[in-house]
Amino acid sequence: MTQSKACKKNDMKLLGITGGIGSGKSLVLSILSEEPGAYIVEADRLAHTLMKPGHTCYRRIVDCFGEEILGPDGTIDRERLGRKVFQDEEALACLNRIVHPSVKRCIRARIRRARERGVRLFVIEAALLIQDGYRSICDALWYIHVDRELRIHRLLESRGGTREKWEAVLSSQPEDHFFSSNTDVTIENDGAVEELREKTSKELQRLFLM
Repeated sequence: MTQSKACKKNDMKLLGITGGIGSGKSLVLSILSEEPGAYIVEADRLAHTLMKPGHTCYRRIVDCFGEEILGPDGTIDRERLGRKVFQDEEALACLNRIVHPSVKRCIRARIRRARERGVRLFVIEAALLIQDGYRSICDALWYIHVDRELRIHRLLESRGGTREKWEAVLSSQPEDHFFSSNTDVTIENDGAVEELREKTSKELQRLFLM
């Protein structure tokens, strides 16, 4: 999709992408990255950066969970941290209180800089896009949806592990209705890549007509 006029600062569209694990959010981001003037932020990757030594969240996480979550090099071992918070709502809430506000502040700063640079499309991908209040930031929220069985099949193929493992992970995430009732667009990712590309292009055109 092209745009004949030059992008003005206030022309930038902010798009939020969410969905459960195995839904294909990364593939949608790859398609969106081909858009001229697109800037993409993955909240999870940004969080990992902020958890590194010397960054915003590192010391607070270590103070909260103890040095047993650290690897030999002093960095936070994500598997050890994951074992601390998985199926422990209080521990997970503690981690979220540390990380998510810092991620959001960083994203807001990037949005300001992107507007100044004339970025046309600013995309935020986050599993907790709805829960963390990104509705107030974004022009539109997209939910990438895939049937549960197909998600499990794709996860087994791409990441290995056992069916029981992925069943547990999927069960810990919100139901489809939560996502669909709190977003503007549901994109079904149950076909070929070209089908997904066509759906994405169609919804982008609608976004820029808003």
